[in-house]
Amino acid sequence: MGMTIIEKILARKAGCDCVAPGDTVVVDVDMTVLIDLQFTRSWLKPNRIHDPAKLAVVMDHAVPAPTIKDAAGACHAREFVAAFGIEHFYDVGRHGISHQVIAENGLARPGEVLACSDSHTCAAGAYNTAARGLGAAEVYSIMCTGQTWCQVTPTIRYEFGGIKPNTVSGKDIFLHIANEFGDAANLNLEFGGSGLAGIPMHDRRTIATQGAEVSADFSIFEADDVLTDLLDARGIGGYHAAAPDSDAVYHDVRHIDLAALEPYVARPGTVSRNGLPVSQLPKQKVDQAFIGSCANGQLEDLEVAAHVLRGKTIAAGVRLLVTPASQAVYRDAMRLGYLQDIADAGAVVTNSTCGACFGYHMGVLGPGEVCITSSTRNFTGRMGSTEAQIFMASPATVAASAVTGFITDPRSVAA
Repeated sequence: MGMTIIEKILARKAGCDCVAPGDTVVVDVDMTVLIDLQFTRSWLKPNRIHDPAKLAVVMDHAVPAPTIKDAAGACHAREFVAAFGIEHFYDVGRHGISHQVIAENGLARPGEVLACSDSHTCAAGAYNTAARGLGAAEVYSIMCTGQTWCQVTPTIRYEFGGIKPNTVSGKDIFLHIANEFGDAANLNLEFGGSGLAGIPMHDRRTIATQGAEVSADFSIFEADDVLTDLLDARGIGGYHAAAPDSDAVYHDVRHIDLAALEPYVARPGTVSRNGLPVSQLPKQKVDQAFIGSCANGQLEDLEVAAHVLRGKTIAAGVRLLVTPASQAVYRDAMRLGYLQDIADAGAVVTNSTCGACFGYHMGVLGPGEVCITSSTRNFTGRMGSTEAQIFMASPATVAASAVTGFITDPRSVAA
């Protein structure tokens, strides 16, 4: 019996010929990522770690430190890195949202296993990596042993067909999938098909990242020329990509006609079975608009925002916040003029951090406010007050909505 991509990777890393849903396996972990929050929550310094070369520390959720507690945690992180000689350290100045930093520094590689305590670790699945967010205690254990265990779960296969319109983004594809099929708890998501070649890497990153919002265990893409060309350009080699067997057994196979899609929006509360095309949403006023997060703070997302905003002005009464996903993205966007266009329109460009996305700092919503966001989650209270409402959409939709003052189909806003 053939195996899916995730089954192939888990079998290889467990030293097994094959695995199947229901099996419990112990696998070697190729890269473990610690984030700053892990050092603020009853941090216990280990006596030893498995392999410093297979460990990275990224300052991302609360940087630069907004509280004394966060500052103390950062001190613990720096002491830990120095004590164990960890080279993959991304402190303030080299920092960014961990999943962006993982991607741009080649820490996620095809056919490998990656672990981190952040739930959006599945973002690395765009790189054909078996990546999953785990509890802080389990990540601590992996750091010390180099291994973790997991139960193999069934896989849903998404077959992309057709050609993606330029007006449709990875966020729109995901919101369509979430609305059409709902949650995928205790399941994996696998993406491929003839239409995959027309989905660029940044859109794949968005789709893989958002797998967490439908409760998937793993969210992974096939490795194709688009991926291998990118890795070749970055000098990344020596990996062993995993492909599904032709007779792989799936929980379900679902076909997505990319050509039929249009910009989508998810209504407040959840993305599962709670979305619709933006063109069908009744007129909805917004108070805040946010572009950023591990899902949509990439350079290409800022390029889209700049394209929509160039020469325009943010509507009166609307706040547009834009957070580049990493310091590297910030620098590139500044060099290319994207940040100039965004700021000239009246937006605020923030430091690279998770702050606004999880309602911690730099963009917290007040009671009764409505936000349109391109970040990762829209459940009640995610970005601040439990009396606020959060709609989710693509960066293009968010930028267009900031210009008009209400949730707007970006195709109606002339560039």
